Amino acid sequence: MLDKLVEFGRRIRKPGDSDALQQAFCSIDLIIDPHGKFIGFNVYEKQPTLAEAIPAKKGKARLLLDKPEETLGLEAKKHALFLAKLNAYAEIPSLRPALLFYGENKEAGLDKAVKAFEADVPQNERIGNIAFRLLNDDLRLHEKEDVTAAVIYKFEETQTKHKTKNSGLCSICGTADYPVIDQPHGMIKKVPAGQSSGSALISYNEDAFESYGLRGNENSSVCTACARNYVEGLNYLLGHGEWQQPEKGKPYLLYSNRKNLASDTAMIYWTKSGNPAPEIDFVDRPQEHEESITELLLSESPPVTEQTEEDLELLLQSPYSGNPASLKSVDADRFYSCILSGTAARIAVRSWIEATTSAVKGHIAAWFHDIESTEYDYDSGKYRVVFFPLRVLANSCGVHRKKDSGGKTVFSLDDKDDFLSRASTMLWTCALLGKAPPLSLLDRILRRIKIEEGRVTATRVALLKLILNRNIHIQQTGGRRMQPKLDPENMTIAYMAGRIFAMLERIQFAALGKKLNAPIRDRFFSSASTTPASAFGRLLKMSQNHLAKLRGEEPWLAVNLDKQLGELFTHVEAFPLAFTLEEQGRFAIGYYHQRQENFPKSDTQPEKGEDND
Repeated sequence: MLDKLVEFGRRIRKPGDSDALQQAFCSIDLIIDPHGKFIGFNVYEKQPTLAEAIPAKKGKARLLLDKPEETLGLEAKKHALFLAKLNAYAEIPSLRPALLFYGENKEAGLDKAVKAFEADVPQNERIGNIAFRLLNDDLRLHEKEDVTAAVIYKFEETQTKHKTKNSGLCSICGTADYPVIDQPHGMIKKVPAGQSSGSALISYNEDAFESYGLRGNENSSVCTACARNYVEGLNYLLGHGEWQQPEKGKPYLLYSNRKNLASDTAMIYWTKSGNPAPEIDFVDRPQEHEESITELLLSESPPVTEQTEEDLELLLQSPYSGNPASLKSVDADRFYSCILSGTAARIAVRSWIEATTSAVKGHIAAWFHDIESTEYDYDSGKYRVVFFPLRVLANSCGVHRKKDSGGKTVFSLDDKDDFLSRASTMLWTCALLGKAPPLSLLDRILRRIKIEEGRVTATRVALLKLILNRNIHIQQTGGRRMQPKLDPENMTIAYMAGRIFAMLERIQFAALGKKLNAPIRDRFFSSASTTPASAFGRLLKMSQNHLAKLRGEEPWLAVNLDKQLGELFTHVEAFPLAFTLEEQGRFAIGYYHQRQENFPKSDTQPEKGEDND
């Protein structure tokens, strides 16, 4: 993973960039004259600038680009570090005005600037970095050519000294061109649940982590150049994007290489070639890419997946055959992705994915085949195909708290449930690599359905369908896959039992209507889906009472419902004593499919949000 991040970090850097310099940001210019006298402050939107590279800011100062605490002396210890760094470059001509600002002309320089800062700069704009600029000069002092040359020289001099002490090879690039030293590799920002000042991917803060006479990060065997590249690569992937201004609401940053999976987890991705991977957005925001998803699913020539032995044989024979078409069977581009979470001062890597781009595209097409669902739209009176975003699917596994809202019972997601990040990680891996979700996820969904009184939502059904189709057991199902909508040819006992339960629920509602206090779903879904033999005996007796009541009020409806129930029972010889975990999943899908089938035949409209998260 580090090797690929270093490769990416090199790619995004500009030609000729030195390891001694890095991109930083400033939002305030402190303007002085050549004699170091203070002129004023210029506050603006945060702008990038090339400045001295500082791997980790704690206990260090950057040359002439820092926070107000350092530059204006608002904190004594930090200000002392700042002045020490400036004095280390005292021989540089361009820095003469800054030295006068802090020295001979301090009264007209620093002292006057501190008073103006408190009086003229608003409180909410005092958090950015301050840079020094001469009056009417285009370049800031730290951007001057002689200043940057001095920074580069001192950096290379320090590197040479370290190289003589430690000749260890870098585990990534395999060379000793840049030393492996006990120095922080750099802070990575915008990691979910990480520190605002940044988190470290690699760090050693206890003696127990050290061995063989090595100190701190010398144990990681990563040279300073590779460390900088992987840190810059991660910071780019976590923070790069374009600001969007919606018609309503605040502007937001639309990330180009990042997807937020949960409050403490994010997925970053990139390709070796630098080409975009638009299919990732399909998984994240399918509602915005419905046409593209349809084209992907209807493609006559499915995308290439992992290369076969025949493909590699064609490649190896191509020099002898002289047939360039042989090369087309091999996808040279690679797709990389890792999922990260913040854990105090460090970063946790939850997963690492590497595959060909064509394989990822093929797996995403298979993903949409497996989560495709059909639901009844009461507004249009038609069925429609729906694809749910991955995060919505993951949220369906989470804890939903029951509460009263305006006289109605609703279930709201508990976003502090730590299972959400694990579910998201599992599902992204399944989407990108075509893997089957673990059956532990099936168990989690079924437990949530039972705890929430039989709340089988559209998102949960889509996820159940994905899990069952990718963990299909030929002996139990005859190889039959779960379909996006009601499957009349699916005669498996669990699926039929779910359909029958939905019909019994409809009969109960037709008989009792608004007088219904406790639907059978609330009381019996758990027992019917786990121990059907005992549960359905009681349910059938209740349904006969409901049909008897209905015959006295609406005999035509009673006849129709009794007929539909009888047709379902013709395919069931007997209910088993218990259902397996997979059968419980098919029960829930059968229940949902029959319920959707009942809607257009019923005067009852489902409450808004009842079948969706």
